[in-house]
Amino acid sequence: MRIYTSESVSEGHPDKLADQISDALLDAFLEQDPRSRVAIETLLTRGVAVVAGEVTTEGYVDVARVVRQTVNDAGYTDTDLGFDGNTCGVLVAIQGQSADIAMGVDVGGAGDQGMMFGYASNETPELMPLPISIAHALTRQASEIRRKHPNLGLRPDVKSQVSVEYSADGKPKRIDTVVVSAQHAPFLTQDGIKEIVRTRIIQPVLAAYEQYQQGEITYHINPTGQFIIGGPQGDTGVTGRKIIVDTYGGMAPHGGGAFSGKDPTKVDRSAAYMARHVAKNIVAAGLADRVVVQFAYAIGVAQPVAVNIETFGTETVDPAIIEKRVRDRFDLSPAGIIKHLGLLNTKYLPTAKNGHFGNPSFPWESTADSKEIA
Repeated sequence: MRIYTSESVSEGHPDKLADQISDALLDAFLEQDPRSRVAIETLLTRGVAVVAGEVTTEGYVDVARVVRQTVNDAGYTDTDLGFDGNTCGVLVAIQGQSADIAMGVDVGGAGDQGMMFGYASNETPELMPLPISIAHALTRQASEIRRKHPNLGLRPDVKSQVSVEYSADGKPKRIDTVVVSAQHAPFLTQDGIKEIVRTRIIQPVLAAYEQYQQGEITYHINPTGQFIIGGPQGDTGVTGRKIIVDTYGGMAPHGGGAFSGKDPTKVDRSAAYMARHVAKNIVAAGLADRVVVQFAYAIGVAQPVAVNIETFGTETVDPAIIEKRVRDRFDLSPAGIIKHLGLLNTKYLPTAKNGHFGNPSFPWESTADSKEIA
């Protein structure tokens, strides 16, 4: 028996808000010029958004307007909330992409060196680990309730955490602990916010996971006692600081590269999406119950320098056969990945909310290739 824990954060968490700004700007540049090279970082603190990075484009984007719209859309529309997209300062420090990097990318090479991981497991319908799936569902539900019922007093910044007990055979057995910290208005008492979180957020989400409600579940709701000050007022936000929330909740390795604000020539993003796509299709094809796929790239080189597929003994055919089918089916160069997944026709802002994996609307979540590698 072991207990595994994963966390998620809402769209109003300062790090996630920074991710959304970076991806909203990426979308805007790609809409203007699909060949844009974009690597944008955002830092948020009380009353200020700082946008920095490298952009090479033929288009024009009103950066401050996109920043303000994204902040407002996340729910920060009044200084009483500690941050206001209408009045916050926006500082911009964007320069062109390095010509040295462009030399390798322009001929189809990877935009950087590094390793990327993809993961899939048959323990949930979306082939994601159960703890992160539930954690994401909780923060998604919190945002939906806040938008539908503004008079409840919920505010944008929310964190969730879910601990799941696994049996000796590696299968999820039961939910052990649920933690939710929800920012709230001053008029709410602690009993009031706990009641709202329990009945409006936790109970509706866990109803979909009834088979894992065996025995007593431990709940911690706003365990500090109060959560009025949140968002960029309470904590500085930075793009790329929630990479485990963005991926598999710690259930799989991570190469360290963040996603948001990067165009798909950056393999930190695109190859991680492809690794997830390959892993998911391996499981969907019935070739393994659980798999981690690793790619490694050298800057300026198109094809990966290494491909590794780990099936943890759950494979139904020889692992060497699985790797051969993957290599035969998929072009793993940056250009091949972009074409196969349609990454120049994708809106990236939605990926900066509730994780980059498990959402069926994302093209890398398709299992259509499972028929080709089965």
